[in-house]
Amino acid sequence: MAVTARSTLSDAGSPLPLPVPRERECPFLPAPEVARLRADLPVARVVGPTGVEAWLVTRYADVREVLGDPERFSNRSGQTPHILADPPPDAPVTEGSFARMDGAEHLRFRRILGPELSSVKRIERLRPTVQRLVDERLDALGASAPPVDLYQRFAVPLTSTVIADLLGVPAAEHTLFQNAGAALFTGTTDPGQKAAAYEALFDYLRPLVQQRRHEPGGDVLSNLIARGDRSDQPFTDTELVMAAAGLLIAGFDTTASMISYGVLALLHHSDQFTTLRDNPGLVPGAAEELVRFLGVGVGIMREVTRDTEIGGRPIPAGDFVVAAIQSANHDPLQFPDAHRLDVTRDPTRHIGFGHGPHQCVGQQLARLELQVVLETLLRRIPSLRLAVPFTEIEFKTDTVVTGPTALPVTWDEVL
Repeated sequence: MAVTARSTLSDAGSPLPLPVPRERECPFLPAPEVARLRADLPVARVVGPTGVEAWLVTRYADVREVLGDPERFSNRSGQTPHILADPPPDAPVTEGSFARMDGAEHLRFRRILGPELSSVKRIERLRPTVQRLVDERLDALGASAPPVDLYQRFAVPLTSTVIADLLGVPAAEHTLFQNAGAALFTGTTDPGQKAAAYEALFDYLRPLVQQRRHEPGGDVLSNLIARGDRSDQPFTDTELVMAAAGLLIAGFDTTASMISYGVLALLHHSDQFTTLRDNPGLVPGAAEELVRFLGVGVGIMREVTRDTEIGGRPIPAGDFVVAAIQSANHDPLQFPDAHRLDVTRDPTRHIGFGHGPHQCVGQQLARLELQVVLETLLRRIPSLRLAVPFTEIEFKTDTVVTGPTALPVTWDEVL
């Protein structure tokens, strides 16, 4: 659906085009019109590239309200139909698609997944494993001659290995969920290719689930089966396959892209790179600041379940709302100098991982990976720098996972 840009911020008449990231024009920041909408029209009628019309909510307080109230703002439409045409918002919620469930249905999955992926203590026990994997990847980089693509040579294999190890998936099968993840998050994938990527992943996971039922190990999938079997409603094989597929697909490229995008932001803001390199104690807060600063693109979608209002704007049942998380994280009323990357900031109230009952189930794992990467990368490659001018960096398009398509870097020495 083609929409002509308008010169005013009025929501009368045709909807405004949904503001999408334009990294070449405004690196790391929301599109310029987002700040104007937040100030003058914080709940604006927009149309996305897929033709879906929605109310774009841009202020921090309003975004938190939307994400925190699934009774009024349901997740059943899916989070991305305003950007990706498949699946459409009216697609049925299939067995095991817990990310599109609300209420008791969703809570049933979260109660089982939470102890494995959301517990800080449980995830912290993985720190030595993540540290070992990061060091192994950096050793491999040190054995090669720069420049290298830090995204494909470091971030992707690292995050792929971490999430696969959690589920007990051998390294030889990593490409299955890498292909499925690429198909899910990209709007240009041919439907036939997307279906083939999914089917290959499901064909692998079905016998894996059955094997774990009869021969459980210490992996997350085995633990999910055991916890589910002790609950009032044990998981079916299909539910376990869908849950495992969702974790595998969502767990690697979102974090890999955040790692490469975060490193690029630090290299571009050289003073922040130097501050963090010289003060490693700042790493935990810096990881949060990068998540706040970079956000998750244009936002995630919800469906209004009953006539309501948000930010003083009446919204009828059946309409869609896009909660603009990155805009919220750049709201100057919540974060002074929000447009500035500051590794010394206390960004504890950011909502880069979402908010409410649907916030990212793997956020503690993502935090751990980002922290270990930042501390180790700056310690072992203090001379890290871009191998090309910043203007030559290409960014992902037609996708809900933002970041550079490649991150060419060089160095003097890997310590």
